[in-house]
Amino acid sequence: MSALPAKNAPHIPVLLRPLLRAVSPVKGVWLDGTFGAGGYSRALLDAGADKVIGVDRDPLALEMAQAWKADYGDRLELVQGVFSRMDEYGQELDGIVLDLGVSSMQLDLAERGFSFMRDGPLDMRMSQSGESAADIVNEADEAEIANILYLFGEERASRRIARAIIKEREVEPITRTLKLAGIIEGCLPRSKPGQSHPATRSFQGLRIAVNNEYGEFFEGLMAAERALKPGGQLAVVTFHSVEDRMAKRFIQARSGGEGRANRYAPEIEVATPQFTVKSRKAIGPDEDELAENPRSRSAKLRVATRTEAPSGTVDPKKIGMPMRKEGKR
Repeated sequence: MSALPAKNAPHIPVLLRPLLRAVSPVKGVWLDGTFGAGGYSRALLDAGADKVIGVDRDPLALEMAQAWKADYGDRLELVQGVFSRMDEYGQELDGIVLDLGVSSMQLDLAERGFSFMRDGPLDMRMSQSGESAADIVNEADEAEIANILYLFGEERASRRIARAIIKEREVEPITRTLKLAGIIEGCLPRSKPGQSHPATRSFQGLRIAVNNEYGEFFEGLMAAERALKPGGQLAVVTFHSVEDRMAKRFIQARSGGEGRANRYAPEIEVATPQFTVKSRKAIGPDEDELAENPRSRSAKLRVATRTEAPSGTVDPKKIGMPMRKEGKR
């Protein structure tokens, strides 16, 4: 259980040690649906997996992995794709891991447009194709922008920020990250020491909308149910409340753990569950990890085991998935 990526790996993933403990013994074929810098894939291979299928929509992630991929030979297969289609990349899997955090290598590249701390084009596309953040900011109406910032970024001042964006873009298009960050800062009180940057929530909301992250996550959970074999394990690492709520409610719904609406309501009749829960509570970082990586503070790990029940479907609203409302363009 001491398997960790080599020291020259780009980074050590959050909650790696508790994840390896939770899914031990690691064996068979695994799929890493959020390959990123490859930390989880390496650790799973080093811990005993026969093979890992690493999936990422970002071509840069797969390009960077070429420097060390040969160390694992044909035990590591890389696929450029989205984890919502993971059941097309593998079947009868022994395990699936999803880390929903944003890759630091994306944040660190100004030209990718994810960071409000570095000037770059207002992009945020993980796949480097399709609608960009600049498209939303300059083409969506005020109501849609406010909706995105509030639902996906949990930004309480979303309407005020949306009005300011509309006003500024009437003068000239908003195409740079620092330009947008400055507009947002002008709408909010100056942050105090220790607080997050005023643009944090808005940039998160735009990133989630651009990459359809909640839709991808929902479809990914459904795909995982189809791809895992009986006894296969699903491990999900989330970093904020919406994603954790979706993961928790999905596992509850698919494991027959919904219970009653209240104590007087009749018992809900549940079909054979598709998963069993390993731990009712989410697993968080220990003190050692918090000291090593303060970013892990908000991370939560949930693990469930696939049963023999046939796969099915669940209503995305039932698991609390926020829905984007398209406005006028």
